[in-house]
Amino acid sequence: MPLSVTIITRNAAGQLERCLASIAFADEVVVVDSGSTDGTVELAARHGARVVRKEWLGFGAQKQYAVDAASHVWVLCVDADECLSPELREAIVAELKAPRGFVYAVARRNRFLGRWLKHGEGYPDWNVRLFHREHARWGSEPVHERIVTRSPVLRLRGDLLHDSAETLEKYLDKQNRYTSLQAESLRAAGRRANACQLVLSPLLRFVKFYLWRLGFLDGVPGLVHITIGCMNSFNKYAKLKALERASE
Repeated sequence: MPLSVTIITRNAAGQLERCLASIAFADEVVVVDSGSTDGTVELAARHGARVVRKEWLGFGAQKQYAVDAASHVWVLCVDADECLSPELREAIVAELKAPRGFVYAVARRNRFLGRWLKHGEGYPDWNVRLFHREHARWGSEPVHERIVTRSPVLRLRGDLLHDSAETLEKYLDKQNRYTSLQAESLRAAGRRANACQLVLSPLLRFVKFYLWRLGFLDGVPGLVHITIGCMNSFNKYAKLKALERASE
């Protein structure tokens, strides 16, 4: 089965080359760029990718735009700061020779504070990335976008390696933007925040990922990772409550 790989980019030149090298086996690579000024477009073109320019629509809508722009019905969606492990690459090639289904999740392994996380939220961070586009599509969420499908989701062996190589300061800035977008999305959907959510959401997240899923085995990076995650849970509902008060 011919395969299209889609990537959305904006000023990703420092990360994109490694990503493109890991997907060189694909029949087509589509890069949808939203205004890069750092040579991302030129780099993608040198590697044989088809570059489409599109103003930013939000994560979910932008990724679906890339899927719609692909030439083939089988699509693999990756981010510019991700690359395929050799095992995952082999698993995809083998699966497309005789697909068992239409939608596949892969285990994403996250690198944080210089360490590849093996537990907690950091691994295995299952993400649907390979699918037949007549059976799945990206949702319209502005952040933390998800695949919408009615088909069974199968799993592939191998890892999708996520190494953003960003500083902790930039990571925190990004999380702050994401929680603001999440709060706005919840507000638009008519959701309201309450004290139980503010207290229990971060607490349950800590118990689930740091204790139950053994995040403590990842040392200090694992502790910092889950602490930021719990802070995100709190901030999302705190910002939602602030939006409620502002509209009163």
